[in-house]
Parts: sequence; C-alpha cells; structure tokens
Amino acid sequence: MFDFETFISPLTWRYGSDEMRHLWSESYRRRLWRRIWVALAEAQQEFGLVTGEQVADLRAHADEVNIQRSLQIEAEIGHDVMAEIKAFAEQCPVGGGIIHLGATSMDVEDNADALRIREALDLLLGRLRRLLLDLADRIELHADQACMGYTHLQPAEPTTVGYRLAQYGLDLLLDLEELRRVRARIRGKGFKGATGTSASYTQLLTSSGGTAKDETGRVREFESRVMSKIGLEAFPVATQTYPRKQDWLVVNALAGLAGSCYRFAFDLRVLQAQPFGEWSEPFGQRQVGSSAMPFKRNPIHAENLSSLARLVAALPRVAWDNAAHSLLERTLDDKANRRFLLSEAFLLCDELLRRTHRILQGLLIRDHAVAHHLEVYGTFAATERLLMELVKAGADRQEMHELIRKHSLAAWEAILRGEANPLADVLSTDPLILSFLPEDRVRGLLDAAGYVGDAPQRARELAHMIRDAVEEAVP
Repeated sequence: MFDFETFISPLTWRYGSDEMRHLWSESYRRRLWRRIWVALAEAQQEFGLVTGEQVADLRAHADEVNIQRSLQIEAEIGHDVMAEIKAFAEQCPVGGGIIHLGATSMDVEDNADALRIREALDLLLGRLRRLLLDLADRIELHADQACMGYTHLQPAEPTTVGYRLAQYGLDLLLDLEELRRVRARIRGKGFKGATGTSASYTQLLTSSGGTAKDETGRVREFESRVMSKIGLEAFPVATQTYPRKQDWLVVNALAGLAGSCYRFAFDLRVLQAQPFGEWSEPFGQRQVGSSAMPFKRNPIHAENLSSLARLVAALPRVAWDNAAHSLLERTLDDKANRRFLLSEAFLLCDELLRRTHRILQGLLIRDHAVAHHLEVYGTFAATERLLMELVKAGADRQEMHELIRKHSLAAWEAILRGEANPLADVLSTDPLILSFLPEDRVRGLLDAAGYVGDAPQRARELAHMIRDAVEEAVP
C-alpha cells in the first residue's frame, strides 16, 4: 500500500484502472521475468542442458516474488535483473544455479515488455470496442436529428447530430484498426544474447568436437521453443534489445487514440459553452462545479480528457529518440525513461477511454437548443437550395443571388440586434421571388431541417461499419 507522505504518481491512484495498473506493476513485471526464466530452463532441459529436478524447482517458486529482498540485494550490487536472479535463486535450492543460463538481461526484460505491451493493447482494444458499440447506438439514435453545422466556428450548413457523432466514430474506428495492426506485429527480442549474435546459446548448444556452424539449426530451434513457451514471436534480428522502433509504433498509435478522444472532448467543450448549449457532459446531483461560483457546470471531464491527451501526444517524441539514438549494438540511455514511457502511455490512454465512455453514456443532447440554433441560422444555409430552385424555375442566377444576399445581410443585422431572424418572411413575400415560386414552396425550401443531404444515411452506414469491425475476431 502507498501513503500520501511522499510523491506518488497520479496514475497510481487517480487515473487509470486497477487492471492496467496491475499489468504495469513491478510485481507483475518480475513474475513475467520468472516465467521467462522457467521457459528458458524448460527448453534447456529438452536440449539436455539441465535436469528436470532443476526446472521443477524453478517452476515451484516462480510466483514467490519478494520485491523487498530483491531491492535489498540491488542496493548492494546495483543491478536490478541480477538482484532478482539472486532473490529467485535463494528460493530454489535445487535449480537456483541454472537461472539465466546463457541469457543477457534484455533477453528477459525485452521479451517481458513485449508481453506486457500486448496484454495492455488487448485491454485497451476491449475498452475501445465497447466504446464504439455504444457510440454506434448514439449515432443511429440521432442520425436524423438536424442541427446547425459550423465551419470556422461560424454557422455553415446544417448537418445531423448523428452525422457529427459519426465523425468521432470514424476517428475511433481508424484507431481500432491501427491498434489491431500494431498489436498483431508485436515481437520479442528472442534469445540472442549480449549483442544479438546468439553466441552464448551457440556455445551452450555446441556438442563436444562440433563447431558453431554445425549448431546453427539447433540454436534457431532452441530460440523458437523458448518463444513458443512464452507465446511470443521473435524479431529475426536484434542487437542487445529488440528494435526500439517497436516502442515508437506502439506509443504513436496510442497518441492517435488520444487525439481522437481529444477532438471529441474539445468539440463537447465548445458545444456545452454558451451561447451554444447544445450538448452537455453528465453532471452529478451533488457535483460541485466551482468553489467560488455555485452556479457553474464546468465541463471538467472533457477538460480532463484534453489535458491527459496532450501528455500522451508528447510521448512519441521520447520513443522516437530512443529508437533513433540506439547506437550500434545498444546504449543504456533509453532504460530510465522507458520505466515511465510505456506504463504512462497505456495508463493515460486507459483513463481516456474510460472517461470518454462515461461521458458518452451520460451525454445530454439539448433538443431545444439544437432546434433553436437551426431556426436562427439554418435559414441562411437553406437559401442555397432556394437559389437553385429559382434558377430551375427560370430565374436569372446572378439576379437572384444578389437579391438573396441583400436580404440575408439585413437579416444578420436584425439578429445582431437581438431580433428574430426575419429572412424566411422576407424571402417568402418578395414579389420577384414569388413570380417564380409560390410562397409555401419558398417557405418549405427555407426549412433547413430538410437540408442535410445524405447525412442520415451515411451516419447509419458508419454505425454498421463500426459493428462489423468490432465483431471481427479478437486478436
């Protein structure tokens, strides 16, 4: 247990789930190391290098991680992996002497990291699939609900609430595809030794009187067996580490996911602000919005998403540097930041998905505000189809354009004075316009609720695409 008398990361208790924290815990990390050491010993037994009794002893104590003892040893010797080996060996009177035989630290650490990355991706993918399914439902629910569209944060042409939601759905669907792609390509270092040449394993597997060249096939088979036991494929070549570009690919995909959550959150903050007031994030009955202003309903969850997503967006640069600066067969200038980099990227995205889902489940669409803004501003957009219908009825396009422009500018001035939009009344009674179209036809054309093109159909199609994608085989 932690207390609050010293620094602890907010990811320890405030952000992220217990499940994700478990995956990136020090205890789980060391259990993975021990699992790998057991697999290594099992393969070595199959090749006649160690005994079954030694392997059984390791297997029997693999879950007995004692971090305090390991840290005590590390304080004396200054090497975390070797300290865990010694602590493990103390528990294994029969097999302790064979732990880590032929391996270098990164044969264990990098394979364990690859396993954790894959498990963490699976957890995120599960959350993302559930979020997308609920989003698909909301897209369909609001597919036909016309609302004012905005470009440059100015009223533009109408769209629908469902079609707007579909934009976030598409972003997250692309994230699902990318995370699945990255997850499918996760590889471990394998067992290739200190510089990736497999020299130590070749030495172990070379029979008396044989040569390293003679044992190439056995070395490859040995690595394949160990990797099969831990359920991971290996990169075909490696230095002392697996290619750090893999970390960059992972963190970059996570940053893309964060960007999708950020976009949704930012739009929500805009739409919750006055004078929009069309959408609202959930707000509890006893929730306090401000310590000074009792009336406030601040969008704290959406703001939280924006804040955390910014941090994720900064992490790919660190992963890029680790990959690009991995000099020759290995340098150690990546290890310290990797203690933060991967765990924080996953925990932050874990929180982003959980919070985005909670917002979506409680998202309030204020129908009256949506309808009001469509009524106030939608008529301007609908003048476009009025113009087209006038020309189809025989009117001069340029003459009608100028007429509508003058009436529109006057209507804008009325709105700025706080008056109701007079444009529909003015256009539907203009004698020149009425010489081409009857009044009821003009008013019908100026009803912006019907000027949304095929947005409802496209929204439903996207919802269907989401469900199809989610139902694909889970990796």
